[in-house]
Amino acid sequence: MKLDVSSTPLSHFEVDLIAIPVFEGRLDEPGRFQEIDQSLNGRLTRLAELEGFEGKSEQLLVYNPDGKLGASRVMLYGMGPRAEFTPPDARLLGVAAIKAGRGCKAKTLGIAMPRAAKSKVDAVLEGIGCGVTLGEYSFDEFKSETKPSELEEVIVNSKELAGPRQRTARARLEWGATVGAATNRARDLVNGPANDVTPERLAKEAREIAKKHGLKVKIRNRAECEKLGMGLYLAVAQGASREPRFIHLQYEPAGKPVRTVALVGKGVTFDSGGLSIKPAKAMEEMKCDMAGGAAVISAMAAIAAAKPPVRVHAVCAATENMPSGDAYRPGDIFKGMSGRTVEVLNTDAEGRLTLADAIHFVNQEGVDEILEMSTLTGACIVALGKYTMAAMSKHEDMVKRVLSAAETAGEDMWRLPLVPRIAKELKSEIADCKNIGGGYGGAISAGHFLLPFAGDTPFVHLDIAGPAFGDGPWGVNPKGGTGIPVQTLVQYVTRTLPEKFGKKK
Repeated sequence: MKLDVSSTPLSHFEVDLIAIPVFEGRLDEPGRFQEIDQSLNGRLTRLAELEGFEGKSEQLLVYNPDGKLGASRVMLYGMGPRAEFTPPDARLLGVAAIKAGRGCKAKTLGIAMPRAAKSKVDAVLEGIGCGVTLGEYSFDEFKSETKPSELEEVIVNSKELAGPRQRTARARLEWGATVGAATNRARDLVNGPANDVTPERLAKEAREIAKKHGLKVKIRNRAECEKLGMGLYLAVAQGASREPRFIHLQYEPAGKPVRTVALVGKGVTFDSGGLSIKPAKAMEEMKCDMAGGAAVISAMAAIAAAKPPVRVHAVCAATENMPSGDAYRPGDIFKGMSGRTVEVLNTDAEGRLTLADAIHFVNQEGVDEILEMSTLTGACIVALGKYTMAAMSKHEDMVKRVLSAAETAGEDMWRLPLVPRIAKELKSEIADCKNIGGGYGGAISAGHFLLPFAGDTPFVHLDIAGPAFGDGPWGVNPKGGTGIPVQTLVQYVTRTLPEKFGKKK
């Protein structure tokens, strides 16, 4: 799919479908809608009144102009109140335009750019580029019959994009598409069945990204992890017949790095709960328990393409959590790479064990900060719902930057407090700690469990259990794997850190 820009007047813009953004209650104001409506002698206004279209968020109306315009069809898309519009909302416009274009078998799709302040034009273009890429997503790898997209070109239209501005505008569109493609790659991994997306498959994805983008990659097997003393990670892995893979990708900037960042993602490719086995219904979506690992691996493709002045380590301790005669048991005690011992009370609290060794591992690489993400607790979904990630940290500067990156990327995130009293519930009488706490505050308890393994290094834990996998489409996300938080990670590493610690790109 080719991406381009145009400054052709909308009435003469020849495409199969033109998508027009409309802000709520602003149909009568000068803008994209009025420009088209005047060419149609007020027909769009009358149709909008008839159909009750007011520009409310995600309202949709498609019209056939019957040869009165260059476009064969017009789509009106409600953007909601103008005062609430942010650049990530442009992704919704892109997704809706793609879906409408697919419905009418369009080969060329035009999108009229929403009016925005000059300082936000680039971000809006990136949002559209990301949105059209996300809108193209479908997971049909295992279907015998598929319907490939007929769309050949998407053109963003605005008078402001004329002349020398075109080249920059195309670059912003293409960057948005790059981030969207990384998100879609993570979606594919999360949606893939566990018999296909195994620890070795995740390792293969990492190798492919490394080869394409010139990254360093090291895949460690069970024996190599044993030599490093990763007793917590391997405790989880010992019940599975499939071999674990400890995945380590590294991006190195051209010059001296202004910062070294570690991204750590949970990589449990199937979670049965181990001997503390889950109910059958609860296992149906447990192929998604590697969403954090899929995110960090996939995000590295976009990060490498951006070439930020930041060294990045991406780590995923991949394994299955299965019941067998060799599986770890409630009551067992294991020592991690850090030397810290853990009493296991529930084998379904396995992700934190794999992450503990991964966090300690990257800390030994001399990183300045660690950002970890995992589908860690159902308690987080109870606390924040299905659409919001939780952020937990004791490091104010870092967590504020992560929250800012999520807001800029358009991925919902909320900070949970690390209540000190909850940490006391992890104390064990026979080991350094237990792997679960009391019956309440489970998401916070998991955050407290991970903190000691980061030592004094600034550390943020993201619980993505809610939004990583959807039981239906919402916003820019399809049913199933969403690719969250790929866009936050890319924003954080390529924008937040260079602006904070080095020269702006």
